[in-house]
Amino acid sequence: MSLIPRSFYLDNPFDDFDSLKSNEFKCDIYEKDNIYHVEMDIPGFDKKDIKIECNDGYLTITAEKEEKEEEDESKKYIRRERVYGKYQRTFSFGDIEEDAIKAEFQNGMLKLTIPKAEVKETKKIINID
Repeated sequence: MSLIPRSFYLDNPFDDFDSLKSNEFKCDIYEKDNIYHVEMDIPGFDKKDIKIECNDGYLTITAEKEEKEEEDESKKYIRRERVYGKYQRTFSFGDIEEDAIKAEFQNGMLKLTIPKAEVKETKKIINID
């Protein structure tokens, strides 16, 4: 019985980066002054590749990039790690002012400001006869 894993001798130090790969973009969401703030890293994408939709308190962020057709067939890749495909995340915020959402994209970071809707009191007191 060996205590050293089988792949120990064949490990590639660059494979550690594969554990960071995910189908989700990383983001931070916080609330400040009655406004939600979303800061999402979307590296390698252009503004035109990103679509933001809001429907009934759900915010969906989609980024899609198609792989470029290879023109130089003499290239023989040893490793390809750049991301192509469609990535999507959906968040539920509840009551928000959908028409007042603002977004900006700069240097691979998407920043959204999402104002919370004013909470309407729906409680009704019923008198007993």
